[in-house]
Formats: sequence, structure tokens, C-alpha cells
Amino acid sequence: MFIKKNYSVKDMVWWTRHDTALLLIIALIPVVIYQLFEQKWLHLPWLPIAVVGTAVAFIISFQNNASYDRVWEARKIWGGIVNTSRSWGMTVNDFITGDFTDEDVSGAELNAIRKELVFRHIAWLTALRHAMRQPRPWEHVMKHPTNREWGEAIGVREHRHSLEEEITPYLSEADLSYILSKSNIATQLVSLQSKQLRQLRTRGLIEDFRHMEMENLLVELYTLQGKSERIKNFPYPRQYATLNWCFLWIFVLLLPFGVMFEFDKIGSALSGTYPLIGDNFVWLSVPFSALVMWVFHTMERIGRVSENPFEGTPNDVPITTISRGIEIDLREMLDEDPASIPPPIEPQYNTQT
Repeated sequence: MFIKKNYSVKDMVWWTRHDTALLLIIALIPVVIYQLFEQKWLHLPWLPIAVVGTAVAFIISFQNNASYDRVWEARKIWGGIVNTSRSWGMTVNDFITGDFTDEDVSGAELNAIRKELVFRHIAWLTALRHAMRQPRPWEHVMKHPTNREWGEAIGVREHRHSLEEEITPYLSEADLSYILSKSNIATQLVSLQSKQLRQLRTRGLIEDFRHMEMENLLVELYTLQGKSERIKNFPYPRQYATLNWCFLWIFVLLLPFGVMFEFDKIGSALSGTYPLIGDNFVWLSVPFSALVMWVFHTMERIGRVSENPFEGTPNDVPITTISRGIEIDLREMLDEDPASIPPPIEPQYNTQT
């Protein structure tokens, strides 16, 4: 779900509310021990904490850049699928004719062949998006409670409908039975397209040049499918992700002990003039520490939710919406009855799926 409009500060606060509560507790505990139990030895020098914070900022920046590259590459791949799919619809419509055959082929039969090729392509889109939504062991984003809330509210189509249920309307019984017996359904559907093109070439319904051009489009679809599968099946390297998480929490746990002492020093300077404020100034370190921890933690979390751009989160590539848009374009090329063409998928909560 790549496009989210009107993403407000309120959305971000709501999305991170569980993390914010935890960070406030972490920031509060040292101050309670330091101030209420008068354990004034409980503090750390600021300099080493600042050094750790600088290192954490660098590794989070690296993670976010790498994660964004994965999302943007996935978006470009599916943009390529859009373009190649439209080209496929155009060539199917215009290249399959009776101009080069001695057979007496009716217009109805030609239209049926065109429809079969276009619908099989829509089935390929359906199989590919379902494959991209299948969970992998390293995909963990939807385990977070607020991410689950988004998923349940938006309702990712591939999580609510089976592949067989969605792909059946586009295939003949023979094709359906054949591809459901295979492990990579999308790959086999393109293979079926190629086999049918060979049969059409044998019958003279397409000549050599048109056959070659249409085969090139199938090769391009294989290329785009492979690129999409590469992102899906190769995660952001776990050694980096694990170290990022460990370094972040080292910084988060150390930060309140340094900030608390700095605020206490400011309070000591104020005690002579404003004793009430000065004696309690250390408590202001709690929201300040929580704010700094929230910034670092949220930056790291943004990187984590962007690692796998096909999970179905609000920040992912909207492959369901893209596929529906392609289907509408292709079926309109066939001049189908508008009432039989499914409508575009409407955004839910300003989010495309």
C-alpha cells in the first residue's frame, strides 16, 4: 500500500502509541530511583551516550536508505508490469487476425482467442500478487499490534480470499487443473501463453514477426516476475537488522541516565532563585528523554516496516490496486460490457492496498 494521502501527525502518534507508553516508562524509572529514593549516584556521563547515539543514527540511516531502495525498486518493477501488460493487451488485440491463414476463422473465434490470452494474463497478475503476499519467516511487521490494526481495518484482499477462488473466473477448467498442480503458478501461466502463441503461429493466426514480438513481451513478464520474486525472497540482511535493533535499545536504555543528570544540574543552578522549580526540574527529563527515544525508535521502525514491500502494510506497494487497474485497462481493450468489468479498488482510510 504505497500511497497514503493526508498522513497526519495524529496518525503517527496513534501508530506509535504502544511504543510511546513503553518509552515513557523507561524514562521514568531512573528518575524515580534517583529522585524519590535519593540514589544520587545513579547517573552516567553524557559523552559516551552521545557517541552511542551518533552510531545508532548512522546505522538507522543506512537501514532506512536500504529499505527505501527496496520499496522504490518494487514500485518500479510493478510500474514495468503495468506498461508491459498494456502492451500485451494491445498486441493481442491487433496482432491476432485472419490475415495470414488459409483457415476460415470467424470474428467470434478470434475474439474468443484474444479474450483467453487476456484473461490468462489477468490470472498471471492474480497469481503473482498472491505469491507476493505469502508470508515469509523473516516478515514480522504484522506481528506488531498497531500494524495488525491497520491490516484488519484495511482488509488486504489476498489475506481474505484464496488464490483458487480469485483465479478461477479467468481460466478454463483444463488450464485451472493444470496450473494448480504446479508450485509456481505464475511461471506456468506465462508458459501456457507461450504454448498457445506457438499454436497460433502454426495455424497462421500470427506470422513470424508478430509471434516474435509477443514472445518478447512474455520474456519481459518473466523478467519482471523474477525481479519481484527476488525482493520477496531475499530479505534485508538479518545481521544488519538485528544489530540495528540491539544498538537502538542499548541507546534507549542508557539515555535517561545521562539526560536525568544533566537536568538535575540545571535544577541545582535554579534552586537558589526558584527553589520549587529547581528541586523538581529533574522530572522534566522524563518527557525529554522519551521524546528523543521516540524519534530514534520511530525512525528505526519506519525502516523495519519498509524492508518487505509486499507484506500488505500501509507503506507497501499497492499491488492489488495496480493489478485491478491493469485488469480494467485490458478488459476495456476487449470492448467488454462496462457492467461486467470490476470497478477500481477504492482506498481504505486514505490507503491503497
